[in-house]
Amino acid sequence: MNTRHVTSLVAAGAAIVMLLSGCGSTGTSNSSNASDSNIISVYGSEPAHPLFPGNTTEAGGGKVVDQLFAGLVTYDAKGGIHNEVADSITSSDNATHYVIKLKSGWKFTDGTPVTAHSFVNAWNYTANSANKQASASFFSTIEGYDDLQKPDVDPKATLSGLTVVDDNTIDVKLSQPDSAFPVKAGSHAYMPLPESAFKDPKKFGQHPVSNGPYKFVSWQHNHSIEMVKNPDYKGNRVAKNDGLNFKIYTSPDSAYADLRGGNLDFTNTIPDTALTSFQSDKSLKAYNEPGGNTLTFTIPEWLEHFGQNEEGNLRRQAISMSIDRKTVAEKIFHGTATPAVDFLAAPISAYSKEFKGNEVLKYNPSKAKELWAKANAISPWSGEFGIAYNADGTAKNWVEAICNYIKNTLDIDAKSIPMSTSDEFLSNVDSGKMTSAYRSGWGPDYPSADNYLVQLYDSSSADGKGGNSGNYKNPEFDAMMDKALSAPSTEEADKYYQQGEEILLQDLPAIPLWNQNATAASTSAISGVAFDYGGGPVFTALTKKQ
Repeated sequence: MNTRHVTSLVAAGAAIVMLLSGCGSTGTSNSSNASDSNIISVYGSEPAHPLFPGNTTEAGGGKVVDQLFAGLVTYDAKGGIHNEVADSITSSDNATHYVIKLKSGWKFTDGTPVTAHSFVNAWNYTANSANKQASASFFSTIEGYDDLQKPDVDPKATLSGLTVVDDNTIDVKLSQPDSAFPVKAGSHAYMPLPESAFKDPKKFGQHPVSNGPYKFVSWQHNHSIEMVKNPDYKGNRVAKNDGLNFKIYTSPDSAYADLRGGNLDFTNTIPDTALTSFQSDKSLKAYNEPGGNTLTFTIPEWLEHFGQNEEGNLRRQAISMSIDRKTVAEKIFHGTATPAVDFLAAPISAYSKEFKGNEVLKYNPSKAKELWAKANAISPWSGEFGIAYNADGTAKNWVEAICNYIKNTLDIDAKSIPMSTSDEFLSNVDSGKMTSAYRSGWGPDYPSADNYLVQLYDSSSADGKGGNSGNYKNPEFDAMMDKALSAPSTEEADKYYQQGEEILLQDLPAIPLWNQNATAASTSAISGVAFDYGGGPVFTALTKKQ
């Protein structure tokens, strides 16, 4: 996923409506005199899927989709919500009914208008399980969602809770209260799509037609994705450059070498080999700020000895307590990460260092051995423990480090399992084909605890319908998430989110490791470097000195 910074924005429906009603766009139309002189080359990785917003759940595609599409709302650097295509989002009936009014005059890059149908058709397509879109679970609270998850569902079936009133009005009926609905409305899953997307989805995924700050030019697979400034964009994120060239790398080290050699303008992926030196490198501009990324690894419940039962929970807890997060952070991340104390990032209001049960995230070798022995009494351990990761990313050193801790503490065969590319790795994760534990993590799509917890661990996000790739299912946890979405205030919602986290700390569907800073580097010619609410770079702000 793309990296964004979460603040305390899990508010009640009424409070959100006050925030969204009447917020005006700060953007203006742009001229289209794109010039290569102000095209910014940036680090990219090959997207795991065609460029459909509702099927984009990883950084390679997320960075691209973010720049191409504009949704109902946008988020500022502090997590504040501002209308973009929406003119207002109004809630009633205890956050179970929303009326969305759209601004007129928006159009896609093919010249066709952005209307209520553009949003509703896109949402229906993403929510329908026949279309196998990874963000289907984002629509789980809308009436009719469950019907679209049936194995024999008609690919053209739609959400019964969505009604197009007119070209600029959408009526949304929910099956349960969802105060986070207006916050979710700026995520990838909620982006509009033109008619051409449904007439030829295969073609569209390779050459998307969009409505965001940039217009798609080309995608040379495993080489580059190019885009230019969209002259018809009317939103809040007006580009200060003429376009972006996402140069696709299979190694962050190669990208960093290109940056130092002047063949790349900007990267927000600093390789492990440069973490000790990038901030003192006089040939570059370096950036290191607090961010909203969480870094974890997942032990799926289908692995032998790791079911969602007493044995599996004991083994997960033992493995977690065998890892010295503080030492790894110091020796490998060099001041760019902090040990995790819960499942959230520090800026979010529900974040806490005082959760009951969070001792499972603290290094305690003797306790880890004790828990492992208890699990062995239930079923003796056999085999090896592996953690898979994509070798074209930055996980190698920390995965190997925690495997060494597990091996030395628990006296078992633990090893890292490299997979060549992000594409190969994510394909296996998304299809549920992993035969080992695997590195995981999250950069939020929208500023809400809902995004960290519901989208990753709720049952509605399992079975390929969302980010719950380990297929964790706990009705008690689900019930807490439902209560949070029905809460009348942020404070009340946070209480339920925190109770849900205490359940997660017992079950450990993923094992929290570190919260990562927003790090980046650019050539001296680049200015305007800024980060969004999740710590991701604001590409529209970049400019290049001529």
